[in-house]
Amino acid sequence: MIFSRPIRLLGINSTSATRRYSSQRYRGFAKPGVLLSALRAAGPAGLHSGRKPFSFSAAACSGGSTQPSNSEPPHVPAKIVPPPEKKHESSPGRYSFVKKSFRFFIVGSGVISGSLLLVLGSFFIYDYTTYSPPEVPQNLLIPFDSLNPPIGGPENLPILVKNLDSYDSASKISDMQKKKLVILGCGWGAVSLLRQLSKDEYDVTVISPTNYFLFTPMLPCAAVGTLDIKTLMESIRSLINNINGHYLHAKAERVEFSEKLVKVQDMETSKYFYVPYDKLVVAVGCTSNNHGVKGLEYTHRLKTAEDALTIRRKLLRNFEQACLPTTSDAERKKLLSFVVCGAGPTGVEVAAEIFDLINEDLPRLYPKILRQEVSIHIIQSRSHILNTYDKKISEYAMDRFSNDSIDLLVNSRVNEILPDKVIFNQKKENGEIEQREIPYGLCLWSTGIGLNDLTKQLSDDLKPFQRNKRALETDSHLRVIGAPYGDIYAIGDCSTVRTDIGDHCEDYVRQFILNHKSIRERDESKLITDADIKNFEITHSQLKGLCSEIAKHNPLALEALLLAEELVCKYDKENTGKLKFKDLKMLFKEVDSKVTALPATAQRAHQEGNYLGKKLSKLALAEENFLQHDIHNGDIDDAVSKPFKYKHLGSLAYLGNSAVFDLPGHSLFGGLVAMYLWRSVYFAQSVSIRIRVLMFFDWVKRGIFGRDTITV
Repeated sequence: MIFSRPIRLLGINSTSATRRYSSQRYRGFAKPGVLLSALRAAGPAGLHSGRKPFSFSAAACSGGSTQPSNSEPPHVPAKIVPPPEKKHESSPGRYSFVKKSFRFFIVGSGVISGSLLLVLGSFFIYDYTTYSPPEVPQNLLIPFDSLNPPIGGPENLPILVKNLDSYDSASKISDMQKKKLVILGCGWGAVSLLRQLSKDEYDVTVISPTNYFLFTPMLPCAAVGTLDIKTLMESIRSLINNINGHYLHAKAERVEFSEKLVKVQDMETSKYFYVPYDKLVVAVGCTSNNHGVKGLEYTHRLKTAEDALTIRRKLLRNFEQACLPTTSDAERKKLLSFVVCGAGPTGVEVAAEIFDLINEDLPRLYPKILRQEVSIHIIQSRSHILNTYDKKISEYAMDRFSNDSIDLLVNSRVNEILPDKVIFNQKKENGEIEQREIPYGLCLWSTGIGLNDLTKQLSDDLKPFQRNKRALETDSHLRVIGAPYGDIYAIGDCSTVRTDIGDHCEDYVRQFILNHKSIRERDESKLITDADIKNFEITHSQLKGLCSEIAKHNPLALEALLLAEELVCKYDKENTGKLKFKDLKMLFKEVDSKVTALPATAQRAHQEGNYLGKKLSKLALAEENFLQHDIHNGDIDDAVSKPFKYKHLGSLAYLGNSAVFDLPGHSLFGGLVAMYLWRSVYFAQSVSIRIRVLMFFDWVKRGIFGRDTITV
């Protein structure tokens, strides 16, 4: 049957298929199989190419005549299913992702750039506001007594009754009516105290030969250039400005107890004058203990900013001199030999910082032979370094230094220090003593503490009461023992808290009897005489109660008092269950010997400063409102505040790209992670945002450019 209407194959428009089919059609022998062959030859490329579909006559497929017919047969379309479409690599989804990513990049860059411009613009606006036009104050009120101070005191010296800035503001004028609080020194204890005070409590005056607070725990970093020395400083005037305080750039020389005057020396002219006080706080720090060793004038210390700068200059000059052609090999080795006497935290950290300097910066800037010939030696009298830390920490530090080729000379004591060598005795494992010597280019003395000039004068003037040769002794309220009126306090490294339970045994027993009426066997109206105390006997159970009451007045002796139960059998030789007074006194003296002295650390000074600052604030508010019966035994300090209790939060030490933490109950030590944790702790303990910002940028500068090796 011949169809005159063409059958349209939708979607097939291949040129090759059309040509094959047309040639067969016009020859008159086209068949259905021919069409299928043509479609197979065309393949997928002929599908969906966008061209117009072609048509053909069904008659050609049947092999009959190609003439059109007048009849209209029914429409029978040929159904051909195209092959599945292949996805090209450049799909619309991937193009959309790239487009979005590019858009986010543009938007993010714009936001960041805009934020930076906003911050920069804000900074310039703020910076513009800091430049004030010249303005000279007119019609100032200046106290007459500040320009013409009265003369008086034991030596007829000028007395600073009023300061030059006493009339600068209304609040300072009102402060003149307040009690005068004089603080000697501006270290950790003094600054912590100042931060606890409030305005309108005292007329505060700070006296110190340095007008800045120094962040002492990071001094070893400044000694080698890891941190700039000014990064560790904060102006004392900016710290006292919040409480309308006054600062005097002078040195305290003596305290006149009877007239409540401090003798002060002008640092520039060496002239003297007096500063009156109502309450005095001594926070002048300490010096190193020489232990009777000769030649300490040839060594360096690390207590002040000047010490850190001197050590840094000496290190760099030794490096430079070691590079000169006129320096012999023996002289070069001596210049590059660094000796540290004392293996406490300061000595260990200085050795670690010097090692970092020679390991990280020396090979980069100096001839490599210097790195080969440099040596670091630590002389320690004990068998371990960091002997006040946990044993595991001490062993880790020793292993760390041994791996770093730092020479550890333990069980050694320095005999004498000469200008070019250290002479010391070392105890061998067999007990023999060997005398040795080490040449040095720099020697650091970092062991023990001692009294400075002012604290030595105070100790000598209070000799019957002061028995410690290394620090001023205070009671549990931080008042200097023996000072009249109880108005002189001492905090920080210059002081230590005395417990002396044995010496005050009579007072504790008398108070214990008064508090426990059941103990008294006779008329309660009669006084308790000294004879009654000497004949007193205490049971073992009563001893526990007595120790608890003593611990309330002496919190630092709490751990030692817990040993009293173990010692009671030693003094109750007849097992009577009671202790006579003389045996009790001997027991308490042994307890005193077991009380651990407070460490001379910034942590301890910080806690004492906080405690005393809070107590002085309470005293300022309470002294006028307290009634006589509110004050127990006439002790107003005890009425407003509990005794000072030191809480050890842990000890830290830097070991050269690693750090150790001796924390209560457990220890922590490790590499870079511990080092960054060590940095974080001291970063958080900084007293101002300024120090934190400068400290951060110094660490960044060291990481990018290395330590500064310029000598000025």
